[in-house]
Amino acid sequence: MKTKQFVLALLALRFFAANIVSAAEPLRGENACDPTKVVGHENCTKCHKGEMEVWKQHPHFATFDQLHRKPEAKEIAQRMGETSIKRSKLCVNCHYTLQGEAGQEKAVAGVSCESCHNAAADWIKVHNDYGGPNVTKAMEPPAHKKLRLETSIAKGMNNPVNIYLLAQQCYSCHTVPSEELVNKGKHKAGTEAFELVAWSQGNKTRHNFVSSDGKANAVSPPERLRVMYVVGAMVDLEYSLKAVAKAKEKATYGITSAKRVAALKQRLEAIQAAISHPLVGEALTAVGNVKLKINNEVPLVEAAELVSAAARKFAEQVDGKKLTAIDAMLPQPGQYKN
Repeated sequence: MKTKQFVLALLALRFFAANIVSAAEPLRGENACDPTKVVGHENCTKCHKGEMEVWKQHPHFATFDQLHRKPEAKEIAQRMGETSIKRSKLCVNCHYTLQGEAGQEKAVAGVSCESCHNAAADWIKVHNDYGGPNVTKAMEPPAHKKLRLETSIAKGMNNPVNIYLLAQQCYSCHTVPSEELVNKGKHKAGTEAFELVAWSQGNKTRHNFVSSDGKANAVSPPERLRVMYVVGAMVDLEYSLKAVAKAKEKATYGITSAKRVAALKQRLEAIQAAISHPLVGEALTAVGNVKLKINNEVPLVEAAELVSAAARKFAEQVDGKKLTAIDAMLPQPGQYKN
């Protein structure tokens, strides 16, 4: 027994020493995928073949070859004075994966692995290290797995173990981060029907092979879906508040974003009526105390940050097994977007 404990301790010490992160090192920024740290989806294929096959069936993959050919995309670009969709910062930040070297950046894929899980240069080796050269995932000690996940997240990975990190990446684009793009370019003011559970569990989006031991692309278990539903609503609220905060004129972008906030507030009120959770209460208090109006950036951003903090804690602390009261609210398989 002592030998086993010693081995586990040694593995953990070796791993931590090799991958230690300074406490002062900043966590990943909002929608930040540093092109100079993008390794490319080809480097994910070796271990994630199933996930890659799912991705190739998704509109995110097709974006690279199709978006710049769509008439509506060309019209938006023309209205914005852009000559190349694949080079426009207004477009590439959400629709493409950029890779850069020596000051040169280019789109190398549509919305790909690193668009969602963040540029991998800093964390890919940690993510792949199960305890040594000859240690497989099945052999990895629980203590090492815990440390591996924590370290990969600290180095910038949006690991699926943390629902908040993935959710913010979705909503940072699906709420549209540019007022001018909507009001002038006539881009849609966010994906109106976007909801985290329904849009993540469809056959063309879900890539849950790791959790199901690589044997099947399993739907997330009920307890995870419950947490995902609540966190998704709070993160949607967070980014919708930030969208209202950007609004400088009473036009499509600001009005649509404010309506989205109001709808999300109602959804969270229904959730709170069912589970009476203090963190949901914190989010509702934050949004209840702020005015949804143009040129009100500071209070709106402050409210969004309070919602963000509540959502982060909810994702990290709440046991989905205790949220059965919201089961009737969850999207059913027939409602999943494919």
